[in-house]
Amino acid sequence: MDQRMINVGFGNAVPAGRILAVVNTKSSPMKKLREEAKEQKRLIDVTEGRRTRSIIILDSNHVVLSAVQPETISLRFSTPLEQRGKGEEEQLKDATR
Repeated sequence: MDQRMINVGFGNAVPAGRILAVVNTKSSPMKKLREEAKEQKRLIDVTEGRRTRSIIILDSNHVVLSAVQPETISLRFSTPLEQRGKGEEEQLKDATR
């Protein structure tokens, strides 16, 4: 199991091995998933009051709301920081502002 922690914004992190999916928030099924998770007390909101840009689904059936773009989270998930090129690091900094 992957023991890395993935930054999902504002100093919050999720274990990489527990992430099942990182999805966009705009579709109707994702809005329904968010509401159901809220009703069942499985919703974790780490947006710090900002606009929700991605939904992270965990293997524990919890749903994490993040203000970071899904593409950025996927990039963090797929490549360790020490293997990224300088251009990608700059891109990450711009995406999280």
